[in-house]
Amino acid sequence: MVFRRLSRWAIALPVAFALAGLAGCGSGGPATSTTAASSAPAAGGGAKEVTVFAAASLTGTFTELGKTFEAAHPGTTVKFNFGSSATLAQQITQGAPADVFAAASPATMKTVTDASPASSPTTFVRNKLEIAVPKDNPAKVDELKDLADSKVKVALCAEQVPCGAAAVKALGAAGLKVKPVTLEQDVKATLTKVELGEVDAALVYKTDVIASAGKVQGIAFPEADKAINDYPIATLAKAPAGDLAKQFVDLVLSQQGKDVLTKAGFEAP
Repeated sequence: MVFRRLSRWAIALPVAFALAGLAGCGSGGPATSTTAASSAPAAGGGAKEVTVFAAASLTGTFTELGKTFEAAHPGTTVKFNFGSSATLAQQITQGAPADVFAAASPATMKTVTDASPASSPTTFVRNKLEIAVPKDNPAKVDELKDLADSKVKVALCAEQVPCGAAAVKALGAAGLKVKPVTLEQDVKATLTKVELGEVDAALVYKTDVIASAGKVQGIAFPEADKAINDYPIATLAKAPAGDLAKQFVDLVLSQQGKDVLTKAGFEAP
């Protein structure tokens, strides 16, 4: 009887541990977070994470840099939260744990640095707007003034987010009034309206037109030069992974980081 009981425990314990391991693998982070590459633990210690909150327009470039960072720091995972800079700033000031903040405008960065200490923000790239239209350009949009035509369905970013603020500046510089059919909360959502053919045109960043890989056409316009957005980056004073945060920022500011960003259409500050 004793032997049988011991045998049952010998079978049950490995099964219990296996189930516990599977349960642990099933847990995940917030829906807005994206993890780049693997999160294997480092030799001699547990896995380390650095959490980066970044403007939606940085999604492609920062994901690439995240993989580069992980390859150079075995056992480290870079977690990203991409979205509207205004929304991210609000999340950080309300206590969301973040190590690095990369914003699409100085104004949204100031919201964070005014609320809590951070390293001095560094402007690492600049970005400007283009008109995005579907590949077949059904409304025959050629220049910025075409967006003022009531027959042209236009999507813009909401004014409180950086891409929307830039659109207001550009349209103001041209002396135009545009009535958008939709106001979106970030530049990716605005571009999606064009990709799906739901609007005839949108004002988005040049980098997002390039990232669409031919799904839309980009039309440059001179007033965009008067509405260029500077992108600052900073480590946060209460960063749970302060050393890793600084090293990630160093990568973004390095020549390797600059090469990735300029290839995507960002301009040097």
